[in-house]
Amino acid sequence: MNKTININLGGFFFHIDETAYQKLKRYLESISRSLSEDPQGKNEIIADIEARISELLSEKITDARQVVNESDIEDIIAIMGQPEDYAEAEVTYSEANYSYQRNNASGKKLFRDGDDKFLGGVASGIGHYFDIDAIWVRLGLLALFFGAGFGIILYIILWILLPEAKTTAEKLQMEGEPVNIDNIEKKIREEFTHVSENVKDFANNASEKIKDGANEFSEKMSKTFTAKTKKNNGLEDFLNAIGNIFLVFFRIIGKFIGVILVFVAAAVILSLIIGGFSVGSLEFLNIDGNFVNYPHFFYDASLPKWVLTICLFTLIGIPFIVLFVLGLRILSSNVKQFSKTTSLTLVGIWLIALLAIIFTGIEFGTTHANYGKSIEKNELNIAKKDTLILKMVNDDSIYYRHNLRRTYSKQEVEINNTVKVYSNYLRVDVEKSNSDKAYFVIQKESYGRTSIKARKNAEKINYDYNITGNSVVLDAFFLSEIKNIFKDEEIRITFFIPEQTTVYFDNSIKNFLMNIRTNDDIDERDMGNHHFEMTDDSLECTDCEKEEEIEIKETI
Repeated sequence: MNKTININLGGFFFHIDETAYQKLKRYLESISRSLSEDPQGKNEIIADIEARISELLSEKITDARQVVNESDIEDIIAIMGQPEDYAEAEVTYSEANYSYQRNNASGKKLFRDGDDKFLGGVASGIGHYFDIDAIWVRLGLLALFFGAGFGIILYIILWILLPEAKTTAEKLQMEGEPVNIDNIEKKIREEFTHVSENVKDFANNASEKIKDGANEFSEKMSKTFTAKTKKNNGLEDFLNAIGNIFLVFFRIIGKFIGVILVFVAAAVILSLIIGGFSVGSLEFLNIDGNFVNYPHFFYDASLPKWVLTICLFTLIGIPFIVLFVLGLRILSSNVKQFSKTTSLTLVGIWLIALLAIIFTGIEFGTTHANYGKSIEKNELNIAKKDTLILKMVNDDSIYYRHNLRRTYSKQEVEINNTVKVYSNYLRVDVEKSNSDKAYFVIQKESYGRTSIKARKNAEKINYDYNITGNSVVLDAFFLSEIKNIFKDEEIRITFFIPEQTTVYFDNSIKNFLMNIRTNDDIDERDMGNHHFEMTDDSLECTDCEKEEEIEIKETI
């Protein structure tokens, strides 16, 4: 029967039998002696080794009542390894003939890197885990943020779930290094070296500043004693006081400028974050239309909209990030500037975004460079002294219009799972035919990079009408491709009728009539619900005078 002992190892309590306790004690004492010649960081190394042993024992001991035995300690020593001078330090302990292999049983684990962080160290931790530079992880998170809208949510979730690598053992696990004596000692010595270098640099800088201050003090004292031997100069003292006042004033102005830079830059960055999240979420949910209004040059562009959105946000965001850091540096000298690698990376990304936007803008300009039209001629079975009836109708299932009229505005509509452009920009005219035949011409107009492409764009415009006897029912709209939403597309419909032929304008078409010549110069908006006969040079109203006579009689 063995006696058990309660020990506190790395902040955890264990029940350990006496034999295992003696073995563990000799092991830790041997490690301590191996570090005695160079005590720098010795206590921290021992503490990290004990924390790592405690972690390994916790994995083995699943029940709090379980006792740590000798075999458990042997397994721990096999994982942690032996100090190099252990055989000389303790002969009785070396007789156990343990293998001195270094075992990487822990493997690589995912942590947040608190030593290389921009916000929470998530990107640096992921970079360590996948052996890639943290800048690429940050760019990937930004792409998810602007492109899909959930990059910030993913970052916050990882920030909450991932622990920060604080101890030396956790930092080694984050980097995929074996957590053993050699690596723990090496890691801590590197950190001490880094700290000592910083302290040395700080001491050198402090000594230089003290030396400069002493020299400056001695110069001022010599000037002061020299000035005492001379006659006091009141003007010089006054100018020095004014200079000091201006110096303080400019310092205050500088701090005020720093506050403005931080406030404005933070507001713009926050707006971009909210806007990017909104646009990305709407696109991710397949919500578009009136909810997302893209700039004009996004349409008919070679690059996808999500790429242009990222470029536009990057083009605006990076300068304001720089201004934000500049404002912080004005307010506090402790804020570090960007490293050379980060600065060059940001400049490169910004230039790529700028070139993409410039290219798209030039491309957008070329799509409006040339004019093109498509003409369609249709015969009408109408003879002299017949009456032609003209009407306009709208398809409310596509887009509802309460009042039919010509407008410059365009709407995005979806027809058979295809997004189209709905437009009411139509013009209707009536002219005299050069023959005894009646007909009408539909002229579709559009723009493109070349005249041929402009004509093809015009041909692709969808427009419909219906002819029933002497009645022609025209659509009050036309449909075009979504890429042409910001092009000045138009449809002109001209009816050519013979002399002595009558045309009746339904009230639905009056707002689309344009440049119609009449004998009495009647306004197009007053031509609805009236009959007009074609004379030798213009139209003449045949029922307008009767209405005027009725109005006069009613007045009398």
